Amino acid sequence: MAEASSVNVGSGCAEKGPEELSQEPARPGTNISRVKLFDTMVDTFLQKLVAAGSFQRFTDCYKRFYQLQPEMTQRIYDKFVTQLQTSIQEEISEIKAEGNLEAVLIALDAIVEESKDRKEQAWRPSGIPEKDLRSAMAPYLLQQRDALQRRVQRQEAENRQLADAVLAGRRQLEELQLQAQARQQAWQALHREQKELLAVLKEPE
Repeated sequence: MAEASSVNVGSGCAEKGPEELSQEPARPGTNISRVKLFDTMVDTFLQKLVAAGSFQRFTDCYKRFYQLQPEMTQRIYDKFVTQLQTSIQEEISEIKAEGNLEAVLIALDAIVEESKDRKEQAWRPSGIPEKDLRSAMAPYLLQQRDALQRRVQRQEAENRQLADAVLAGRRQLEELQLQAQARQQAWQALHREQKELLAVLKEPE
């Protein structure tokens, strides 16, 4: 009896179940990737799900069938658990693929690693919404103000160019009008001189 009890104690210390292994704390100083942590959480969830839906509870729900067909009941339970685990794993894989979850978690790990080398303190909310809103919106509003000022300056420069072009056009038009008036006056003077010359030629001797 003493030998048997010592063997049982030794075997209990030597072996651990998968759930006990998954719940072992990580060693201090070790960084676990979020992808691995997520997979471990899924595995732990499946283990606890199977443990919650044990064969004993399954047979309690189908006692009469279990009494008649115990082996069939065991096969049905095993197939049910296998299909349930497979279905959950497939659903989670689809969610990871649709949301690009692994890439997002890897990027998050990279951001955390980069933040460790930063010396300046990261932004934290002050607890005053108005102050936090101003501090968050102020850089954006200043950027928008600068952009609007640059746009106004460009527009004003274009307006000055257009005004200069209009003034130049007006000056050119005025010069053309003066030239036309000068030509008209010259033509009228020539016409008068021709009339006077004809009148002189027509006078009787």
